[in-house]
Amino acid sequence: MKRFLETLKRYALWLILLLSVDAFAVLLLWLSDVQALKALTGMVILWSLILFAAILGLVCLRDRKREKLFENFLSAPDAVNEEKLLRAVSGQEREQLRKLSAVLRENQNCLHNLSGDLQDYEEYVEGWAHETKTPLALLTMILDNRSDELPPELQAKLDYVRSRLQENVTQMLYYARLKSSTKDYRFEPVRLQDSVEDVLEDYAPLLEEKQFAVQNSLGTETVYTDRRGLQFMLSQIISNAVKYSGDNPMLTIAFEQTERENILTVTDNGIGVKAYDLPYIFQKGFTGDSTDSRKKATGMGLYLTKKMAEDLNLKLDVKSEWGKGFSISIAFPKVNL
Repeated sequence: MKRFLETLKRYALWLILLLSVDAFAVLLLWLSDVQALKALTGMVILWSLILFAAILGLVCLRDRKREKLFENFLSAPDAVNEEKLLRAVSGQEREQLRKLSAVLRENQNCLHNLSGDLQDYEEYVEGWAHETKTPLALLTMILDNRSDELPPELQAKLDYVRSRLQENVTQMLYYARLKSSTKDYRFEPVRLQDSVEDVLEDYAPLLEEKQFAVQNSLGTETVYTDRRGLQFMLSQIISNAVKYSGDNPMLTIAFEQTERENILTVTDNGIGVKAYDLPYIFQKGFTGDSTDSRKKATGMGLYLTKKMAEDLNLKLDVKSEWGKGFSISIAFPKVNL
């Protein structure tokens, strides 16, 4: 009905013209024969309206067919769909349609080439990240097995370098995965305590160097999510806590339940975030206040955390006060297993 009314509005001028012709015919009938006027006026107007409605219906059917052909052509601008559409349009539109077809095919070829390049890039990044894990694993093994052969100061520096390299490689790998068209998430019951302890163990050298006090009040709480994705998010959050720590640094990990959600909260007492920066901390590349502690920041950690949370259907909530700390909460929807 909406389409019919739109078509009627488009051709309203022709209806007015047709009724004007009827009015002129009625005038001629009145001048020639008053009796004929009474008999034929209604028939003339009725026939004109029926003729207009029939033509309007045919126009609607033609427009609907052309629209369908045009949609098929846009989705697949090949020679077959182009030829079908050319048969349905007027001679004036054919030349414009051929130009549009050429542009669409060129853009389609460019898109296909870009998709291939992007896939090659993703495979290269993932391959590079996996290859880099081998020397990192060797470095970890040396630090664990030959710690007594190394001076404590040198061991601490090597631990720091290893942790930062591991973090950067992991961040690059997950960035490539988040941008990939395919996902390999595995949703399952995940014990929060195990995931948090694994991440804390990875960051143990950095936490010990900064002399962090860790208060972990988790017990046997379980959530339904992707384990690797959750651990990646926790690693980025803890990494930020280490980077922007203050005096007597402390990390607090807590859990609470609401009617609909399970909420994991990680809080630090570091430098925090200024109020005017808080709405933008999840934007790509945003580093906020340009203090000394943020000069080397990339602005990628919380951006990737937010993207991962969106992929896993998790909600993030942040609270901060400048100079007093930063708190981020991860809300997991409750699932009946």
